Amino acid sequence: MTEMRLEISKDFSFDAAHYFNHKEEGHPFSRLHGHSFAGTVTVAGNPADDSGMVKDFWEIEAIVKAHVTSILDHSLLNDIEGLAHPSLEDIAEWVFKKLDPVLPGLVSVEIRRPSWGEKAVLRRA
Repeated sequence: MTEMRLEISKDFSFDAAHYFNHKEEGHPFSRLHGHSFAGTVTVAGNPADDSGMVKDFWEIEAIVKAHVTSILDHSLLNDIEGLAHPSLEDIAEWVFKKLDPVLPGLVSVEIRRPSWGEKAVLRRA
């Protein structure tokens, strides 16, 4: 039989403000503005013999809350260390770096702005 690996994903969300200081003065995105962000973390592994689970979704939720959403939700992203330029790409990388040491099997982080139809995905190579 071919070796298989399961991937599971957990969604999360947060609301935050930011601005882009690399835009010229007067550009709408150089002003403080906010978004409702959505994200997804994906973990891969083999199901445990005793539970049949790769990882308990409740545990993933608790880790994401403790290391990500408790910091990002209702904040000014530019003020958070490592997010001086809080593009979707930078936020995805920041989240990945926060979760990688505490969420074994992490393979990707996706950050979305659903109202704009935009997303960035950072995937382990």
